[in-house]
Amino acid sequence: MSAPGSARAAGEDVPEESAPALGVPAEDARDESAPDEGARAAAVRDGLSVGIAVGVSGLAFGAAAVTAGLTVAQACALSLLAFTGASQFALAGVVGGGGGLVAGTLGAVLLGGRNALYGMRLASTLRVRGLRRLVTAHVVIDETAAVATAQRGRDAARAGFYTTAISLYLAWNLTTLLGAAGAARLGDPDAVGLDVLGPAAFLALLWPRLTSGRAAVRVAVAAAVIAVAATPVLPPGVPVMLAAVAALPALLGRRAAP
Repeated sequence: MSAPGSARAAGEDVPEESAPALGVPAEDARDESAPDEGARAAAVRDGLSVGIAVGVSGLAFGAAAVTAGLTVAQACALSLLAFTGASQFALAGVVGGGGGLVAGTLGAVLLGGRNALYGMRLASTLRVRGLRRLVTAHVVIDETAAVATAQRGRDAARAGFYTTAISLYLAWNLTTLLGAAGAARLGDPDAVGLDVLGPAAFLALLWPRLTSGRAAVRVAVAAAVIAVAATPVLPPGVPVMLAAVAALPALLGRRAAP
């Protein structure tokens, strides 16, 4: 078989080598990026759906915070600066129960500590540096971590993370303002039963964890027993922090497992 160069030298028409000649259809070569674009689009849709759906819960927090005795400005400041639902509800619950700000803050920090583990898990995916790292760390929470880790590919994970973070942050803070302002206009929120919003919303946050297996149920039951037993003898807020001890056997069991 003669080489293409010799054939051209002899004046023969030889087609140029192209993607089809190499066994790769031209349309496939053009569409190589299509799966990545599709994955990113799906991640954006996931992020928007989670961000908006969860962000509406800010209504409950705003109302619960005002019912607990916080002002509208304080409730909004918590959502802007803390931005982690479980910790915010815990702080409002402790303050509403008559506990001190120190005990409420410690409980909130304890609950928010799990976000540091999410940050370690997402560090290699997000790869942010400098000031962006501080801003990104502020929005590393349950929802953003869940959407990011559910995606295939780094680009899709980043798209899902930031879409969830932006939509949830905006929705959560807006609805916190609406919920707090609405509860403040009622005069006495307890009179219309809004005092149950905090415990009910906090229970809604915890309930999905109880469906993950028997270990989670055992930890929840043990924590409830500890909290109930400690409530009559300890200041408000401290029993909640003490109840975290119930998670230690489960954590030690995981480390001991091969």
